[in-house]
Amino acid sequence: MQNITNSLIIVAIIAWLLQIILGWRQLSQFNKEFEKLCKQGNVGVGRTQGRFKPKVVIAIAFDQDYRVVNAIILKGLSVFSRAKTITTLKGLLHSEIIPELIFPKDKQSQQALKEALQLR
Repeated sequence: MQNITNSLIIVAIIAWLLQIILGWRQLSQFNKEFEKLCKQGNVGVGRTQGRFKPKVVIAIAFDQDYRVVNAIILKGLSVFSRAKTITTLKGLLHSEIIPELIFPKDKQSQQALKEALQLR
């Protein structure tokens, strides 16, 4: 019985360490993409909250005319999610972006996009 308990504790510790390592890797990859955006113009970032729903982070780079230069989205529940380019936003003016049209069936992405458009 003690061997089973020790084995479970070891497995839990390994899983926890793996989660930390993979989470760090995901964050560092997103930060590299974010740094690229920051070099392209003013950046707005939006994110959603939620414990059991896929979290969404959207970052948008605007030029001096408020036209989208580039945009990325990170969406998912796991550390295996990767940042992807949102090609539908490229070239649009800030005033032309309607989140409900960009993500018609995805409320989480709509909310993150609305927050990113506030350019805090």
